[in-house]
Amino acid sequence: MTTTGAGTVGGPKATVLVVEDEPTINQAVTDRLRAEGYAVHQAFDGPAAVEAFGEHGPDVVVLDVMLPGFDGLEVCRRIQAIRPVPVLMLTARDDETDILVGLGVGADDYVTKPFRMREVVARTHALLRRVERAAELASVPAPTTAVGPVEIDGPARRVTVDGGEVHLTPLEFDLLAALAATPGAVRSREQLMSEVWGWSDASGTRTLDSHVKSLRAKIGASRVRTVHGVGYALETT
Repeated sequence: MTTTGAGTVGGPKATVLVVEDEPTINQAVTDRLRAEGYAVHQAFDGPAAVEAFGEHGPDVVVLDVMLPGFDGLEVCRRIQAIRPVPVLMLTARDDETDILVGLGVGADDYVTKPFRMREVVARTHALLRRVERAAELASVPAPTTAVGPVEIDGPARRVTVDGGEVHLTPLEFDLLAALAATPGAVRSREQLMSEVWGWSDASGTRTLDSHVKSLRAKIGASRVRTVHGVGYALETT
């Protein structure tokens, strides 16, 4: 599905599915996104979220972690198995383990409750821009790149480490590819946020740091070097 962003004059609106069991929060998020020009559908539990996803085919999902029926992590697993879609998770807990699990099942970003409505809107805009940019880049696939034992097959979006395949989420792949574009060189947080997420500021650096931790768990912790106060580099050995 091609997204056009919100409020495009003369064009179709991007569709958002808001999944939150607290009616007041669900309606507040829905009202704000509709005011921004999105077409918004609502669900209040896990099973209803999966059903609504199949029925409406949203361009992006705003998804609470704690839901009745089954939780947001299971919702994310199920909808990503149907069709890859950007997911912004809402979590009441700022627990690193929960966040990494969410990213591991296909979530792209998260905000911690209590959140500001403008932050949810900004993150939603950014996820849609990222999908559009990824579609543009896919039309001119990057070649295969080898950085030490890490091999990145751009056309197939496949990664191997020491000859064994590593399964990355779409965002993890894009983050690795951005680091591999300048092997050994430090990429600032702002550069990575702009290139991978399409954000013009550093407000989402905690999301970046969480994705780096998830990437390290898959390709090896020592292969992504942290330069404190600056950013990250992909090691060449």
